[in-house]
Amino acid sequence: MKKSTIDPKTKKALIDYATAVVASAIAMGIALVSSLRPEYAILVGAIAAPAVKWSTKHSKEYGRGAK
Repeated sequence: MKKSTIDPKTKKALIDYATAVVASAIAMGIALVSSLRPEYAILVGAIAAPAVKWSTKHSKEYGRGAK
């Protein structure tokens, strides 16, 4: 079976996209469960997005994988 290869630039773009999806899902889930007002849901999203990006090891700009 032939192994599929993805170039590093595409792989990083896919990881960044998945990270953004997770962050928005967290914000949307919290807003729906707690019936937050829209401005509070935006605040949760503004905090969740950088927190999720920081938690991934694939982010070399900052976070756990930064040097």
